[in-house]
Amino acid sequence: MNLVVLQNWLDNASFAILFLTMLVYWGGAAFPNLPYLATLGTAGMAIANLCMATLLGARWIEAGYFPLSNLYESLFFLTWGITTVHLIAENSSRSRLVGVVTAPVAMLIAAFATLTLPSQMQTSEPLVPALKSNWLMMHVSVMMLSYSALMVGSLLAIAFLVVTRGQNIQLQGSSVGTGGYRSNGYRLHKASELISQSPAPFVENNGFARFESSSNGNGNSNIAVLNLVSTSDPQIASAEPLSPQRLSLAETLDNISYRIIGLGFPLLTIGIIAGGVWANEAWGSYWSWDPKETWALITWLVFAAYLHARITRGWQGRSPAILAATGFVVVWVCYLGVNLLGKGLHSYGWFF
Repeated sequence: MNLVVLQNWLDNASFAILFLTMLVYWGGAAFPNLPYLATLGTAGMAIANLCMATLLGARWIEAGYFPLSNLYESLFFLTWGITTVHLIAENSSRSRLVGVVTAPVAMLIAAFATLTLPSQMQTSEPLVPALKSNWLMMHVSVMMLSYSALMVGSLLAIAFLVVTRGQNIQLQGSSVGTGGYRSNGYRLHKASELISQSPAPFVENNGFARFESSSNGNGNSNIAVLNLVSTSDPQIASAEPLSPQRLSLAETLDNISYRIIGLGFPLLTIGIIAGGVWANEAWGSYWSWDPKETWALITWLVFAAYLHARITRGWQGRSPAILAATGFVVVWVCYLGVNLLGKGLHSYGWFF
């Protein structure tokens, strides 16, 4: 079989499958009573992942080197990484909302690589001398996987902000540090208990209390909201209480976002270290303050601050989600933005 024809078929198939998968996930969010849509969405992501893995394998066989030498290959490797991390996150969270935010991004990246890039940038070419090293697979692949994980984690943080409407709510905690329910002391109370209890015991809950009521036998559904008891923050005081579904979904998104970013950050660290070793071997210096290196350091600092805030400072909810959302933009600047300048040691094989 002609590997070039196979690659052209696979990249178009990947884009089409991701587009249909995005529609399936959005349909599942609009019509949650159709459970088979979630299964179709997961299957679509898995098929697209397999198509892109086959595409990259075919290019590896055709060119004779690991397929990360130009923008086309890099974009498809990134999309493959996003779909892989998506499948991990969805399996861990059991939430179809993961696909609602990740499928559009994966589809747009595949569309850009397939439909926008000129044909000369999609063909395999001999490696430039600087890339003829075993460090190509080690450094670039780990960096791309870290970008994938950090993007997915950041997208879930953005979804958390949307679900909570940007409110500063207290969650039951997913950090392993001093934050969360381990130190805030809030409790769940039934509606019947609220009638006979005074609000005084709730002051210890950092200004928040969580209320829950069960079905009263008349067919009414459960009601659980996060209500404000005492706070001096007027922004929080004016916020509307969240439904039990939104609260549960917010806690799931906060938890899985934290865990996925916790996976991507060590990969980013390893990738930067491997890049420094490769740079010393190729250029005689571990660090040259190249634009790509500088933005890689900025990316590392942003997500280091995120994890530090969650683990040691006990941040949860809106504040770390905003920091992660900022990290999403920083990752894109590091990955693609600096290459628009056409300057630096990392600009070959991209735009200029």
